[in-house]
Amino acid sequence: MNKRLQLFSEWLQEQHISLAFITSSPNVFYLSGFYCDPHERLLALLVFPDEEPALICPQMETARARQAGWTYEIIDYGDADNPWQLLERHMRAKNIKLDRIAVEKSHLSLERYEQLQACFQARSWLNAEEKLRQLRMIKEEKEIAILRQAAELADFAVEVGVNAIAEGKTELDIIAEIEYEMKKKGVREMSFATMVLAGENTANPHGVPGLTTIRKGDFVLFDLGVIVDGYCSDITRTVIFKSATEEQKLIYDTVLRAQLAAIEACKPGVEIGSVDRAARSIIEQAGYGPYFTHRVGHGLGIELHEYPSMNAANAMPLERGMTFTIEPGIYVPSVGGVRIEDDVFITDNGAGILTKYPKELIIVS
Repeated sequence: MNKRLQLFSEWLQEQHISLAFITSSPNVFYLSGFYCDPHERLLALLVFPDEEPALICPQMETARARQAGWTYEIIDYGDADNPWQLLERHMRAKNIKLDRIAVEKSHLSLERYEQLQACFQARSWLNAEEKLRQLRMIKEEKEIAILRQAAELADFAVEVGVNAIAEGKTELDIIAEIEYEMKKKGVREMSFATMVLAGENTANPHGVPGLTTIRKGDFVLFDLGVIVDGYCSDITRTVIFKSATEEQKLIYDTVLRAQLAAIEACKPGVEIGSVDRAARSIIEQAGYGPYFTHRVGHGLGIELHEYPSMNAANAMPLERGMTFTIEPGIYVPSVGGVRIEDDVFITDNGAGILTKYPKELIIVS
């Protein structure tokens, strides 16, 4: 049994939990090494305190599960089969009394809960998510190595995008060039829909790219990431095309100082909320407080957004191995917005930075 499964199984023993029924693809991947998007079909990992685990998956995915290194039992099923009946038969053969079952409460649908309850009539249902969040929040060295590879590719993607900027090109034109070059690099999947925003569109933190053309004096914002071996990167850089106003320079300088201050605050034992406040205080002092409308960052790993949440109210202390983004921004309607984002991990002494693309103001000629 791998270390992650072993730690999770030991937690089940400590909590006197009979079975953990894990159904979210990221958590199944974390514990088993097998990533699968089953669409509407049932995918589940069965973890026991004293028994070997088992995987329920569609028959069409069985070979991939084995290729991923899963050596334990697989309960596979065809599209004409009822997986719940196969699950019930499997558990009956094990003759295990299912008194307490742990599930991912925010993921398990009511329909599937009713199926489980009909099968097992468990006395109590517990939430496995907090334990899984704790395990996933502290990254192993090999995970950080993969995140570093993903960050290097994200750096390259931003470089491609900046080099592609030209007057009259649309936001989608530049996205097409970025993603074409990433495919040539062997990147199968981006972490999320690549974002390139120009001009006033940059004032929307989650703007939707379209046919807006790039003009002289525009902010151009890139927010993108790639997936490598199941792990995500996430970088944001903002440049200016041809010429910058004094206000644009001030906004950019303020965001950069805020981002550097937040990274400097990242040390083991430091309260997460103070990292957000380190960035926010600089932006507020510059008079742009109302235009910084989101937290300073989010956890990063198998999922684009995972724990910890880097918000001002989070009193959790930073720990070695945590990985997250630092991404303050200022978004001024009718002027535009700037966000600068890096992927960061906590070391014994401070913060290591995975994304390396330059952060000094670039005015693209």
